[in-house]
Amino acid sequence: MSKDCFIVRDRRGFLTSVSSVAALAVAGCAASTMAGMDASEGSKREEEHEEGEGAEVTPGEDLMQEHGVLERVLLVYDEAALRLERGTAVDPALIADSAGIIRRFIEEYHEKQEEDFVFPRMQKLGREVALVTTLKEQHLRGRALTDAILAMVRAPTPIDTTMLARQLRAFVHMYRPHAAREETVLIPAFRKTLDRDGYAELGEKFEEREHKLFGEGGFESAVADVAKVEAGLGIGDLASFTPKTA
Repeated sequence: MSKDCFIVRDRRGFLTSVSSVAALAVAGCAASTMAGMDASEGSKREEEHEEGEGAEVTPGEDLMQEHGVLERVLLVYDEAALRLERGTAVDPALIADSAGIIRRFIEEYHEKQEEDFVFPRMQKLGREVALVTTLKEQHLRGRALTDAILAMVRAPTPIDTTMLARQLRAFVHMYRPHAAREETVLIPAFRKTLDRDGYAELGEKFEEREHKLFGEGGFESAVADVAKVEAGLGIGDLASFTPKTA
């Protein structure tokens, strides 16, 4: 290659060449800086995601998680009723604790969410009206059963175990199909009545009420309370429910 290829012939050409090189250098630095910032920001977002609480819980998911607490108490009721029917001793305090969870977390919180936010909207829009009417009636019956159960296990007189077992069975018999209909019919239908923003806003209202009643971690606290009762009854090991043979 000729040496002339490396020689700038005049001052204007020299300045143009210098300007071009400088521009390329600045552009390269800017691109490198932006890439570094993007990588840093991406890393920061990834770190926040890993260390944070994850995605927000939707209202429907919230209600279904709370049904999980209900179902675990129903398992306790099942076991307690079975032992009472067989004449096996059951600590009344464990039944009282279970009914207390139902009263505090299900009836005074979970069901109030449904009664204040879900049922009125469905009735106003004419959606699943017959179902909502039945669900509301069952809430009332459930509270009456909880009153009866708590009165029996807290009474200073001997417990009528036959009647207590009957009350526990009645509660379980009603609430299993109750929760199933809400999860498969009511909640999907309710979700369709709201747009994305409205659904997110409702989730915030749910969270605000939970924090107001229980502070941080209301759901987690309820789960921990149920686990203590399960342990007291000796049914806390999930593996114990696995059939021994196919």
